[in-house]
Amino acid sequence: MSGAHDLSFRKESLSTEQIRKGILQQVKRTVVKLGSNVLTTAGWKLDRKVFADITATIARARKRRGDFILVSSGAIAAGMGKLGFRERPRLIPLEQAAAAIGQISLMGLYQRLFGQLDLSVAQVLLTHSDLKDRRRFLNARHALSSLLEYHIIPIINENDSTVVDEIRFGDNDHLSALVTSLVQADLLIILTDIDGLYDRDPKTCPSARLIPLVKNITAGIERLANDTRSTISRGGMATKIAAARTAALFGVPTIIANGKIPGNLEKILQGMDVGTLILPEQNKLASRKQWIAFTLKPQGEIIVDDGAKDAILRKGTSLLPSGIIQVRGEFAAGEAVACCDRSGAPFARGLTRYGSAEIERIRGCKTAEIKKVLGHCPAQEVINRDDLVVLREAYHGRV
Repeated sequence: MSGAHDLSFRKESLSTEQIRKGILQQVKRTVVKLGSNVLTTAGWKLDRKVFADITATIARARKRRGDFILVSSGAIAAGMGKLGFRERPRLIPLEQAAAAIGQISLMGLYQRLFGQLDLSVAQVLLTHSDLKDRRRFLNARHALSSLLEYHIIPIINENDSTVVDEIRFGDNDHLSALVTSLVQADLLIILTDIDGLYDRDPKTCPSARLIPLVKNITAGIERLANDTRSTISRGGMATKIAAARTAALFGVPTIIANGKIPGNLEKILQGMDVGTLILPEQNKLASRKQWIAFTLKPQGEIIVDDGAKDAILRKGTSLLPSGIIQVRGEFAAGEAVACCDRSGAPFARGLTRYGSAEIERIRGCKTAEIKKVLGHCPAQEVINRDDLVVLREAYHGRV
C-alpha cells in the first residue's frame, strides 16, 4: 500500500484542500499518532473527552477510509498522575514504573471506548530491537496485518516499562514514521497540542502564521521547527518534522494538526484544510532500503576517500575496500554502519559484509588482495550497493 499515491496532486494549480482530497481518495490505511499533550489534562490524567472524540471519529471513518493504526503516547503521563509526580522522571527506573502503571489505564480506556462502538483493540508494545532484525521486522508486519484482517485496531506504543536508551526509538513521532513503513500505510496523521507548523514560534510571536502546505522539507523548514519540549513529552515540532521527512521518503504524506480541538480529526479525514500537510517525496525508497536507512542504528563508521564517496553518490556503486581510509567502532558482519567522508560527515548507510576487525586489515586493498590478506573472500565489496542507502541531504536530495 505505502507510497502508491498518484502524484498528480502536486500540480501547482491545485489548492491545498484539493490536494488533500486527492490524497484521501487514495488512502486505504492510516497511521494516527497521538501525543501525550493531546491525551492528558493539565493534571496529567487521561482526557476522556479527547479519547471519546478520537475513537468515535475513527469508528465512523473506517467505513470509508479503511484500516487505522494508532501510535499512542500517554502511558508515562498517566502513570505520573497516579504516582503524584509533577514532572517527567529523570531516572529510568521511575520512568519505567510510571509507564507500567499508566499503560494499564491507557489501554483500558481505549478498550472501553472502542468496545462501546463494537470495535476491538490490540496492544502492541515495541522496542527498537523488535525492528532492527529483518526477520523480526517482517514478523511484526505479519502480526499487524493479521490484526487488521480481523478488523482489530492495533494500538502501538514503545515498551517504556522495560526500554533503555540502547533500544529506544527516541520518541513516538519517530516510531509513528517507522510504523508507516511497517504496516505499509498511505497516510500519517500526527496529532499534537498546536495547530501545525508556523513560520515563527506561535508561543512567543502572536502574529505567527500557520503553514498549510509543505511540498519539500528544506533546511529552512527544519529551522522553523524549534524543538520546544514540555514536562511530559520527549519531542517538539522538530521531531514531528523529522518524522514527516522520514515518512515522505517512504512515499507517505503527513498531516500535523491539533488533536485537542474536537472534530479536527474528522475534518482532516474529510479533506478539510486543517493543520500542516507535508507531501511525500516523488521517488520513494524501496521497503528494504527504508528499513536500512531509518530503522537500523549504525553500529560504527567507515571513513572513505573522495573517490569512493563520489562513486557511491554519482554512480550508485558498491563500497570497495580500496576506498576505505579508517574504521571507527566495533561491529560484526551484517550490521549497519554509517559511511562518512574525510570530514566525518555521514552520507550513506549500509549493511557491511565484513566485521570491523576484518575491514581494518583490508582497507586500502584492491578486491583481488582480500583473500591473500584474510585467507578467505566472502564478498568482493564491503557494502554491496543493494545494501547501501544514500542519505537525502548528502547529494541534492538523491536517495
